[in-house]
Amino acid sequence: MKYTGAVAILAQGFHRCLCVSAVRTCPVAMAMKYMGAYLMAVLGGKENPTAADIKSILEAGGISFEDDMIQKLCERMDGKQAHELISAGFGKFAACGGGGGGGGGAGGGNAD
Repeated sequence: MKYTGAVAILAQGFHRCLCVSAVRTCPVAMAMKYMGAYLMAVLGGKENPTAADIKSILEAGGISFEDDMIQKLCERMDGKQAHELISAGFGKFAACGGGGGGGGGAGGGNAD
């Protein structure tokens, strides 16, 4: 199954983001392409994407991949729902604080 339209465009855009030289040297960042493709398949309507779905997305973006990495991802996601994992992880960001102070007030000029 080949992905076309918006999913192919997202895959190509995701590939461009990963081509930054600083990202290319980080193995964790490189693993993100697999999770990104997995989540694109979820957004495309696949509740439990298969290895073939992930490969199709990566191929649509011209992204190289390793079969064993895709297989590991599928094994770890087996029986789990992406939205539940995101919800569980979202609460961890609360510990980081959030929001800054408001912007400074306007200067004392005439509003006319």
